Amino acid sequence: MPDLVQVQIESFEWFKQEGLRELLEEISPISDHNKKMELTFGEYRFEEPWRRLPEDLQEQGKNDPRIVEQFCRERDITYSSPLRIKAKLRVVNTETGEIREIGAGDDEDSEIFIGDFPMMTTDGTFIINGAERVVVSQLVRSPGVYFDRTTDPTTGKQVATAKLIPNRGAWLEFETSNRDVMSVKVDRKRKMPVTILLRA
Repeated sequence: MPDLVQVQIESFEWFKQEGLRELLEEISPISDHNKKMELTFGEYRFEEPWRRLPEDLQEQGKNDPRIVEQFCRERDITYSSPLRIKAKLRVVNTETGEIREIGAGDDEDSEIFIGDFPMMTTDGTFIINGAERVVVSQLVRSPGVYFDRTTDPTTGKQVATAKLIPNRGAWLEFETSNRDVMSVKVDRKRKMPVTILLRA
């Protein structure tokens, strides 16, 4: 049986490696309304989470991420890594037309600290202020009409259902019983005869 949290871990790794890069490419460069300044983002990197450990634990933390995770749980801190992005600021002097670039080199001075980026643990969870949190995926039905037909277990007769799911508003669920009586539920509440809905 496959590891059930593997999908979460792979999705988070994709976001760290590719998703964040795509996001930065989408917003870069950022210009002011006068076009005097332009900020361009380049490569980014995450610092290793074990660097926040005390010096006597850092060597163990390099080899086993669970030590860092346990340290964060015990100290009520967030399991995260500093996110640093290489950035270049281009400034145009409107009087002289001179263009000056700041932070265009490959050194660490051209890196900007964006913030602490929460990291996923080896168990597929996040540790926020020492408490473990889980991201739960949720499937949402698209608006439309869904028809279904099932067999009633007591009589063996075919029973039909229809669900009307709007963009906004109440869900309507129509169903027939084994005695060929049609009923309706509004927003999954109490079942009532369809004639009441038609009279309204």
